[in-house]
Amino acid sequence: MTYRVAIIEDDELLRENYADAFSRQGYQVDTYRSRTEAQEIFQSRLPDLAVIDIGLGDDVDGGFGLCQWLRQKSQTLPIIFLTARDDDIDIVSGLRMGADDYLTKDISLPHLVARVAALFRRIEIISSAEDAADAVILEGDLELDSHRLTCRWQGALVELTLTEFWMVHALAKRAGHVKNREQLMQESQMVVDEGTITSHIKRIRRKFLVIDEAFDCIETVYGMGYRWKAPS
Repeated sequence: MTYRVAIIEDDELLRENYADAFSRQGYQVDTYRSRTEAQEIFQSRLPDLAVIDIGLGDDVDGGFGLCQWLRQKSQTLPIIFLTARDDDIDIVSGLRMGADDYLTKDISLPHLVARVAALFRRIEIISSAEDAADAVILEGDLELDSHRLTCRWQGALVELTLTEFWMVHALAKRAGHVKNREQLMQESQMVVDEGTITSHIKRIRRKFLVIDEAFDCIETVYGMGYRWKAPS
């Protein structure tokens, strides 16, 4: 399968450099200069992954708006912010909007390609699973289906992004076991930094709390990592 990567970047030289790097890896690449241009095409067909700059010309926060718009279209579409803005507020805002990763433009092209490849590997794990029964995890009030990428808590659907789903999956399949950040990255097929994992965990907790104010199954084990608390 040839994956379609969309690059939304207003700087022409950077846009061409990113497109060339992804094309060399065998991806089909579509590039866009603005949020409006991208949304016009995405109305009829979504890409397999989107790489988005935040500032798009005069549209200072256009990338944020595009991310929110895409999340309304699909909870599982992999989205990466690639931007010069490295302020903590912007990083947290981007992840809260549902981005799977937040990268700054000082990242090397090989590292960027590796982050994208890691997201696609998670999709391939889903499609290669043979036994539908093995794809379902039942843990107390939690039901995870890795074929459908659905998560339910007490029967209610929890809208998780691709990254959030696999983080919950990594924790819940070994309930009671502490997973450090390196193990979470390995089992969730992620290549992200420590701060990104922390932000994802906070966002995941908030989503469960919307459904159940008493939710406390994701436990922080200070100095070690996180674990899914097994039902008592």
